[in-house]
Amino acid sequence: MRVSHTNEVQWGERKLDQCIRLSIADVHRNESLLIAASYFWSDKLNAFVFGHGPASPTLADVLMLTGLDVSTADSSHLFDTTPSAKVETCAIGGWSRYIQKYRRTGPVNIKEQTTFLNMLLDKFVFCGRSAGPTSVYLWAAERLANGGRFPLGRYLLGSVYHLLHQVARKLLLGQSIGNLAGPWWFINMWLSLHINKRLEFNLFSQRFPRDIAEDYELDEEESSTRPPLNFGEAVIVRPGTGGNADQVSRFFQTLYEGLTREQRAWMPYEDPHTMFPLVFHPFNDALNKDHDVMMALITPRVIPVNFFGCGKASNQTYEFYNPSALAHQLAFGQLPIALCCVDVIKPRETITSLLEWTRVAQLPPSADTDADLSEWIPALFITQAYKQWWEEWKEHLFCKSALTYRGMIDPQYKVPDNTVSTSKPMSQFFHFYFYR
Repeated sequence: MRVSHTNEVQWGERKLDQCIRLSIADVHRNESLLIAASYFWSDKLNAFVFGHGPASPTLADVLMLTGLDVSTADSSHLFDTTPSAKVETCAIGGWSRYIQKYRRTGPVNIKEQTTFLNMLLDKFVFCGRSAGPTSVYLWAAERLANGGRFPLGRYLLGSVYHLLHQVARKLLLGQSIGNLAGPWWFINMWLSLHINKRLEFNLFSQRFPRDIAEDYELDEEESSTRPPLNFGEAVIVRPGTGGNADQVSRFFQTLYEGLTREQRAWMPYEDPHTMFPLVFHPFNDALNKDHDVMMALITPRVIPVNFFGCGKASNQTYEFYNPSALAHQLAFGQLPIALCCVDVIKPRETITSLLEWTRVAQLPPSADTDADLSEWIPALFITQAYKQWWEEWKEHLFCKSALTYRGMIDPQYKVPDNTVSTSKPMSQFFHFYFYR
């Protein structure tokens, strides 16, 4: 972590410091929760449609959990760009050899910063498909090392949505999920936070690993951990679970039946004793007055996916960010949902040129981007039109007993004899979420 210490001030200015600290945690995957939640992913809304209502990671969650930039204008032109730095990856033999080869002593130069950030983006942030080093993220790393700014948080959220799209499609087709590349760790964090009250997990009592130099030896009374500094550090250390069928079916039942009113956490960043220094909170006048950040959080937009690679093999595409479907998560009144760019462009089309991406990215969103937020007052309410829409869909989607579906997920689970059953296979249930 020598590079991190030397460039701590610069990382803070570029909004990378919080994410870099997260990368030292030993993240445990909650496999059962991830699989169960994926059954509820709607490709049309880019949101989970749980029994208690639609919910999804937003740019506000990216900002709160990782601290990454979400508001800077995206003028970095990462599309099909070749870095000037050269890094050996193919024959280097894994990340440990990569670190040994590019670690230096003395002052940290741009090349060492670039190789460090390349590892951060590839190994942690975007969880590249390869188990070893690649140069896919080298241009982005080089730009950040040279002081460039771009909304890395939007790229992260685009990858989150796209990973959920891929997992959901495989579940729909009855295929093995396999080794899909993507930031599963962020989905893991968000889901754990979303059902935190149901899990009764005390965020404020957690311990986060200290950043300790390799040559430093702890005294007997010294701890290798410290209290977390923010919500991201508190939730990322949550213990994981395996992916056995019984656990998956239990989580599925919880999400299908929906969280109770007391268990719901539409805005989970509650800190009554101010233990974490917040970077944003809609109900805090001192933290909700950054116009650029607020507009980034509430503006529907197209967000890029796979834009770090070069050529057709990188499959550059996009996802839709639909904050109107998640207004109650952003301290706004929940109106009927208006999808981004609906009937204008198809979702997830392959982007083949910078000109094509510029045209897609500049499509006008279905919202007033010149909104005056100076007099905005946070207000949580749900309109009657939205209530009626949700009641109709909930009756349609959740009309069967969750126990029936538990039996389909877990062959060992014995469905009670008095349960109202269904002849529809699991894929038929999932079809409604995927295409609507």
